[in-house]
Amino acid sequence: MKKKYIAVFASGAGSNFIEINKNILNKNINGQIKILISNNPKCGAVEYAIENNISVKIINDFRYPKKEDKNKEYENILKKNKIDLILLAGFMKKIPCDIVKIYQNRIMNIHPSLLPDFGGPGFYGYKVHEAVIKSKNKLSGATIHFVNEDYDKGPIIFQKSIEVLDIDSSKSLSKKVLKIEHEIYSKIVMQYCKNRIKIINNKVIIND
Repeated sequence: MKKKYIAVFASGAGSNFIEINKNILNKNINGQIKILISNNPKCGAVEYAIENNISVKIINDFRYPKKEDKNKEYENILKKNKIDLILLAGFMKKIPCDIVKIYQNRIMNIHPSLLPDFGGPGFYGYKVHEAVIKSKNKLSGATIHFVNEDYDKGPIIFQKSIEVLDIDSSKSLSKKVLKIEHEIYSKIVMQYCKNRIKIINNKVIIND
């Protein structure tokens, strides 16, 4: 089976990106990360990519002040690398609608809550966990979903929940959820690279 060519979009430490690449190197995932795209040239994800000989492309407002130029650069770099799958791993910018259309059902994101709860604009990072703690919800977790034109509203691929304890803070909850993210993102990417994930009537089916 042909390897899937993967592009990762990340803005921060890139821990999910690192975990997925480790699983690729360990032959657990039949894929290859062809390019890391980031808006932040000084982030940990870029540092890791450079250290591990993964190509890096910086696309941000500073380098591409015109929106149409920036969007075209996304398209060009993805096409050039023959990308099969795009993975968002803490990417802090909205994916252009043109890219979403071209790569429909081929862009995945991982979100640190049980969507649709605590998703949408403004819900990212610690803000999600702070909102969960404030809500007194007894469950939280992580959600992997396909990306569409609306923040965090694409078809859900997989979710895993954890209990929120009375003693949890946003920091402790963040650590527990991140552990789940590392576990499930690689597993879902592995299934995708084996052609086991399909969408039927806007519902995701995983054929184990």
